[in-house]
Amino acid sequence: MNFKIIKSDTVFHGKVFDVRVDEIEYNETGNKNFRQVAVHPGGAVIVPVTNKGKIILITQYRYPQNEVVMELPAGKLEEGEDPLICAARELAEETGCTAKEIKKLGKIFTTPGFCSEVLHIYLAKGLKTGNHAREEGEEDIKLIELTLEEIDNKIKSGEIVDGKTISGIYMYKLSDESREQSEESRV
Repeated sequence: MNFKIIKSDTVFHGKVFDVRVDEIEYNETGNKNFRQVAVHPGGAVIVPVTNKGKIILITQYRYPQNEVVMELPAGKLEEGEDPLICAARELAEETGCTAKEIKKLGKIFTTPGFCSEVLHIYLAKGLKTGNHAREEGEEDIKLIELTLEEIDNKIKSGEIVDGKTISGIYMYKLSDESREQSEESRV
């Protein structure tokens, strides 16, 4: 780092994120500046793959965009929560599914220029359907099962624009599990 933090204040405490303002001083010049950070606890994203090799996505109304968005199931981490536990919880809440196997694919920084959010991306296999436990405001969630090719086409056409979903699908496509699934579907 080529700077030091002189002062740090949380100027907003919200339900989803806080806002912190840091006053910094550059080491070489002594010039001062401010940095604003949306402090977010992070979350987990799940790529649920059915036994037939399809991926379960959801459609959900998103308030900031004022539209229904097609995306992978995901949710915010509770304080001190293990992202794997969050992934399993969100999978069950939003889709009603439980997974025999959940494996971490990686992580992404959603908007590293101003936000501390880290999303942990997991693959869920061996799905068993059950009852969902959606939170208030999630009652209208719909499930959609798509092949990777169908998802690629929806990304190309602009029907899927959610960054965590595009990242999660890409990570899955690069995984050994995706290659194994492709081989199984050819047999």
